[in-house]
This record gives sequence, C-alpha cells and structure tokens, in this order.
Amino acid sequence: MPESTPFHDLAAFIALPRVSSLALSPDGTRLVTAVQELSSDRTRFIGALWEVDPSGERPARRLTRSGRGESAPGFLPDGTLLFLSSRPAADPGEGADDKQEAALWSLPAEGGEASQLLVRAGGIDGYATATAAARIALAAGLLPGAADAEQDERLREARRKAKVSAILHESVPVRYWDHDLGPAVPHVFGVPDAGAEPSVMVDCGARRIGGSGHIAVSPDGSLIAYTAALGTLPDEIRDAVVVVDAATGKQLRVLEAPDAEFGAAAFTPDSRHLVCVRERRITWDSPGDVTLWLADATDDQDPGRDLLPAFEQWPGAPVVSPVPGEDGTPVVWFTADEGGHAPVFRLSTGSGDIVRLTTSGAYSDVVASPDGATLYALRSAVDSPPAPVRLDAAASGQEPVTLPSPGQPAALPGSLTEVHTTAEDGTALRAWLVLPQDARPDTPAPLLLWVHGGPQTSWNAWHWRWSPWVAAAAGYAVLLPDPALSTGYGQHMHERGWAHWGGASYQDVLALTDAALRRDDLDGERTAMMGGSYGGYMANWIATHTDRFKAIVTHASLWNMYSFAQVTDFPAYWMRRQGDPLENTERYERESPHLRAANITTPMLVIHGDKDYRVPIGEGLALWNDLARFEVPAKFLYFPDEGHWITKPNNIRLWYATVLGFLAHHVLGEQWQRPDLV
Repeated sequence: MPESTPFHDLAAFIALPRVSSLALSPDGTRLVTAVQELSSDRTRFIGALWEVDPSGERPARRLTRSGRGESAPGFLPDGTLLFLSSRPAADPGEGADDKQEAALWSLPAEGGEASQLLVRAGGIDGYATATAAARIALAAGLLPGAADAEQDERLREARRKAKVSAILHESVPVRYWDHDLGPAVPHVFGVPDAGAEPSVMVDCGARRIGGSGHIAVSPDGSLIAYTAALGTLPDEIRDAVVVVDAATGKQLRVLEAPDAEFGAAAFTPDSRHLVCVRERRITWDSPGDVTLWLADATDDQDPGRDLLPAFEQWPGAPVVSPVPGEDGTPVVWFTADEGGHAPVFRLSTGSGDIVRLTTSGAYSDVVASPDGATLYALRSAVDSPPAPVRLDAAASGQEPVTLPSPGQPAALPGSLTEVHTTAEDGTALRAWLVLPQDARPDTPAPLLLWVHGGPQTSWNAWHWRWSPWVAAAAGYAVLLPDPALSTGYGQHMHERGWAHWGGASYQDVLALTDAALRRDDLDGERTAMMGGSYGGYMANWIATHTDRFKAIVTHASLWNMYSFAQVTDFPAYWMRRQGDPLENTERYERESPHLRAANITTPMLVIHGDKDYRVPIGEGLALWNDLARFEVPAKFLYFPDEGHWITKPNNIRLWYATVLGFLAHHVLGEQWQRPDLV
C-alpha cells in the first residue's frame, strides 16, 4: 500500500504551516520569520512571528500570538522587532478594537509585551527602516482633499457614517489584481524616530500603484526611495524610483526612462548610490528584459549603468552587502530563475564578476549578516516547501544549511525527476515530472499536464496553491513544463514565443508531453491537462486545437482576447503586446481561443473568481456559455469572494476536491461525485 501523507488528506494538507519572509537583527543574532497556520475554526490562515536560531543549534520559538495575526517582520537599529498587525491595542479607544486596519507594532529586544508603535486611519500598507538611524518610512493612504492625518481621519469617519462607498477616478488604473484602488491615494511618510507622533510625519509624496510599491531607507536614514508610477496617458504609465530627503520630503531625483521600468531599489552602504531592477518595457516586437542598475541616489544627471550586461537570466530584487567589497565597490546578491531553479548569485559591481552560490532549489527573502559574510534566505523547490537556510556569502556551488523552523518538509506521495526533449527549432526543452508512489510499468500512472501562469515565469519553487503533490497523492503523474516564454532559459526563450502565444509555447508543451509519455510507467491513454492564468489560456488553446486529452481544467483563463484587452486591470500593458484592437487585430484573430469554440469536444472544468481583476470574470462566463452552446460536457466552479488566486482555506479545499473529482470521472472512469458544500 502507498505511504499515507498529508497530501492524501486535503484537510491535513491545508493545515501544514506556511513559512514566508525573513528579517535579521542589526547585530546578526536574531532571525525572524512569519508562519501562517490555520485558525482554530479552520476557516482562515493566521500569521505569527517565529525566531529562528541563525546558528541552527536551537529550535525555533514563537514570538507572537493573536487572533488577527502578524506579518512583515523588521528591526530597528537597537534590536527592537517591528511587525504589522490589525490586532487591537491594549487600551483601544471607542470602536478601535473593531477596526481591521494594520498598524505598526514593536516588540522590545529584551522581550516583553508587544505595543502599538504607529497607527494611521486606513492602516499602514508597508514600512522600511534604516540600519544606522531610527528613521522609519511608511506607506499609507490619504483621501483626496486631506492635507494631513487628522483631516484624513475625519474624512474617513464622515464616509463611514454616511455609508458612502463610491470612488471617483480621474486617472487610470482603477483596479489592481484583486482589489479596487482608491479612494485613498498611496503616500510615503518619513518618521524621524520610532517614538514620533503621527503629527510629525513628513509626507514624502504620492505614488500611484505601479509594480511593487517598494520602499527603502538609506543606511544613515537621510534618504528614502520608493517605487512610483509616472505618466498620465495609459500607455505612458511606468514605474520609476523616486528619491526624497527623509527629513523634509523634498524630491531629490527620479530614476526613470520612457522605455523602461525601475523598482526594488536598495541603497549602497555609503547611502550615496542605489541598486535597483531595470526592466525594458514590452513592445509589439519585444518581450522586454530585466537587469540590475546602479545609479547615484541624488544626482539626476547620472543615468546609471547596467550591472549585468551579459547576464542571460532575469534578476530579482537586489540585496546590497552592508560592507563594500575588497575593491571598495558595492557587492550585490540577487536571485534569478535558471533551468528549473532560482539560485542566489553574488555580483561584484566593480569587476562585474558573478558567482552562482547555490546548486539547486529556489531562493527568496535573502538577507545578509552585518559583516557581509553570511546570507540567510528561504529555500524551496518543487519538492520542498520554503524553509530558512544559511549560506556562505561568497562560495560557489553550495548546499545550504537548513535551520530548524516550523513547516519542515512533510513526507511526499511520490518522487521528482526531469523530462528533456528538443523543440522543432532545435531549442532544448525541459520539465519537472512528479511521479506517484505506485507508478510502475505494470501499473502505469495517468498523466496530468499542468502549465504554469505568467507566462514569463517558471516551475521551480514550491506552490501551495498549485501543488502537484495533491494530484500525485490521487495517483497522477504530473508534468510541469517550462515552454517558450518561460524564465530561466535566456532571452531567446522569451523571444521565440512572443509573437504568438499559441505558437511555440503550445508546440513545446505537446513535445514535452510526448517525451514524458515515452516512459513505460505512464499511461498515454489516460491523460488530462490543466492550467491557471496563462496556463488557463493554454488550456483553452489546447481544447480548441486537439482532442488528445480526456479532460481539461481551466482556471482564471483568457478566452476572448478582444474583451479581455479592455477590462483587465491595466489594458495599456496588454495593448503594447497585443496591439490596439481598433487598429490592429492580427494577434487577436490569431490567438483568441473563443474564435475556435466550435472545435472543443474535450470535457472542461471552468474555474473563476468574481474578484479577479487581472483576468475578469467575464472571461470565465463567456467560456462557460460557449461550452453550453456547443454542448460540451462541462462544469463551472465559481467563487464570488475570491480573486485570481483562491486563498480561503475551505475554498482551497473545495478547489482541489472539485478538480480531482472532475479528473477522476473523465480520466479514471469513476462515477462523478459532487464535493460537499457546493
């Protein structure tokens, strides 16, 4: 009998602890992470902060506990631990304990009770601290017409009493992923020290929602940098890095370009320069590319320079060493997708030398010790959930030291291997293949092809929401391909799929499927396909172009490219790639699955959330209605209160249960059983 694991029981799977984010104390002795676990009634996830021993000798210990949870750990120079929480204050004012707005809390370095440090009407969206000064920068909203926090609070209370929910927009965008923008306008505020009153906060400027909205404070506390969206016309809007004087809020420079986006800025140790991500904007002809950029923090005449001119992969947010390299220039660490992994790289900005520090796995949340000799990060992989690890900051080819923490890897219901083949144009292709425990030549497993979203991303890390191991526990082999447009295979991989989303990517997916099915432990007569977002688009494209699969599951998927281009949360981005549908319909006509609806014969499960603003619900409804019109066997799983991702625990359970039930009916020949509660 196959070994029983938490993945065989959806309730046990959802109850597994989920580790995210890392913060290291200024003296390097305390490492704090956030861990999400199920609430006692099993209806929501609650975050708590845990301290992890950087040496790996002591077990992790829990630091916080509340009904509302905690997130975003950070430190002040004196070792005080900061975090965000909407928990009520110890002595709340009238009605304050009913509010669900996040405030900034502090926990003394020597221990004791947490106390509310900074609070604003409307909540605090994020914060950053300096390493050598008590300066804090906050991201929070101001209602139109509010000149300060007090006026903002009065306006909010007036709206609440009048039961007004309306939002008047005078510029785009109006939505972002799964939430409405406004009526408050995001601002960045400088706080001179941790004990300052809200009245002394300095408004450092407004920022439209762009990419990350990232905030950074220079080590000496004199400067604040944040990501803002510039431009007025829709196609002009782009992310830029704004640098301001932390004491006065005066704008000192804007790092921007008409053909590029800038973000995720980090200051160098001398507080005089910035390292940030520079992304060349997409166009009709180009999928864009990403590099790291070094620029003077305050000199607007310095255009900056490319730090990775010959690096083939796309780097993530930079982490700058607290101390310069031997040549006196900054040392930077970053992660980048590469061949089904996401290693940590070390860059010497003076020489341009790059060292790949890790051999396998996907890394995130990298933090550096005060002396720049040690790194800590979260490491995950397709077969391993995120866990804190320790790395030498300079050595190549390392295997990390895993630190004791909650959420250690559970037993898996199978094993992981790779599939390789070659595309028609000669490009090398690869995929991960998850094999269930009992897959053998005498008992070949059914195959589930699972295409990732993006499309410019990769199957290289652990996924709670897209877990192949739940399917493996049900007996399926799961193929996780990285086709054209995937990250981690160089710029050519993006370019070969850019002109036709249903072209090279579709051919790559099928080529990898064919390669996998050459194995004698897989059953080529029992196959299914699924995907979400771009993977959902590919599901729809496959459904309209082949009947080789027994069933297809499509989640948050693009169906009618014409309608999608006008109602997604930022149409201008889409039209840069796809073209203006009033002037150029070439790609719409070539790529839109809805024009081929009559070709579908494969049974389909359509899944969509009503709060999905990236791929709005109209796409799912149109597909569902077309399937009904052409009498295709289909079901529609609808979530009125979910967005692009399904995030509520019991909705997650029902998502997996419905998917597995649908596949069991059409692929395994079992009788359809409607999941409980739907």
